[in-house]
Amino acid sequence: MIGVELPVRTADEACRVIKALGAHRYVAGRLLAVHALALEGAGAGEASAWAETVLADRAIDPASRDERLVRACTEADVAAVVARYWGAGDASERAREALAERLDDLGLEVPDPEPFDETREDEVFPALIDAGWEALRLGELDPERHKGAIAAYGEFIAFESARFEEQESMPPKAHLYELPLFGPRELLEGTRDGELLHPFVVYLDGDETYLDYVMRGVIRAAKLPTE
Repeated sequence: MIGVELPVRTADEACRVIKALGAHRYVAGRLLAVHALALEGAGAGEASAWAETVLADRAIDPASRDERLVRACTEADVAAVVARYWGAGDASERAREALAERLDDLGLEVPDPEPFDETREDEVFPALIDAGWEALRLGELDPERHKGAIAAYGEFIAFESARFEEQESMPPKAHLYELPLFGPRELLEGTRDGELLHPFVVYLDGDETYLDYVMRGVIRAAKLPTE
């Protein structure tokens, strides 16, 4: 996958991007998995209530890799988690302190690598946010509803060529985009006073012209600065 840095500078902008990534007309599917430890103090409504119930279950070890600790969430849930831990103010500070204490009580150490080190994602534990989306295949685009993406190729023959390449690929070519993996360090040390300390990157895998168009739409929808 290719990492693309978006012009995100604040926690609020990051949350707007997360919502926009799943709100456009090209989304075919999503897998947004959030760990109960992240949801517990996030103020994410039903999702946080679920986390409290799961973590209170004596049959589930919260320091384990038990799949029951992970919940399929919405973009709004993910944004609520990011807003709570990355935001400025007392509520976010208390949430970070509570998560750090909870991890320490469970014997789960915050690892040494810098946040969002893509070369060491395999070492991230627990994975607190794992979020990815699949875009519609080119062959599924409607000439009217999705005319913007089709027009992004310039000449129609260029789109037809990309669609044919997709159709002939084995296995069938998918167009994917995802956030970097969020572990303890990413949530606890991603910001200072609501300002991001590291670039905000989205990883893309698929047709470059198509996904570039989708990302430009996300940037507009999230009302990010363009200069």
